[in-house]
Amino acid sequence: MKDIELKMVSALMKNSRRSDRELARALDISQPRASRIIKKLEKAGIVREYTMIPDFAKLGYEIMGITSLNVTEKSGARFEEMRDATVKAEKNNPHAGLMIVNGAGSKKNRVFIDFYQNYSAYTKVMTNVKQFPFTDIDSLDTVMVDLKEKENYRIISMSAIADHLLSMIKRKNEVQA
Repeated sequence: MKDIELKMVSALMKNSRRSDRELARALDISQPRASRIIKKLEKAGIVREYTMIPDFAKLGYEIMGITSLNVTEKSGARFEEMRDATVKAEKNNPHAGLMIVNGAGSKKNRVFIDFYQNYSAYTKVMTNVKQFPFTDIDSLDTVMVDLKEKENYRIISMSAIADHLLSMIKRKNEVQA
């Protein structure tokens, strides 16, 4: 990616509510160029959505769970069947899932991050996960974060990643100089 594109991503991560004109001014480029860069980033799938990050504790979530598990597919299970079952399960038992991804390490191959109103809500989701069709769960571990803990350093923020992108540009330009 070009430096200006990374700068635009960084600016959007810090505040996606800014107008193209405001972004252009902040990046010292023209408004039409800012608009073209944004459209290019959207088309390339680099900017997937515009959203905000709430204070989850103030919304009633007491716990954030970071769960890692080892899932083995039962013989004969097909990806399409598993995906359809996942969509159906989430529709029947909605939960506040931030991320559900494949992973590797610590003898685990799946990771998900969810928000829970309380421990009871967490146990309900874990019960559903363990009963999921087409899979066997060999092991499951969860790190729970108390969202009401006043000494948490940073719960969820895009600003640190945005600042890191800018530091990468700076380091690259220093090496080239």
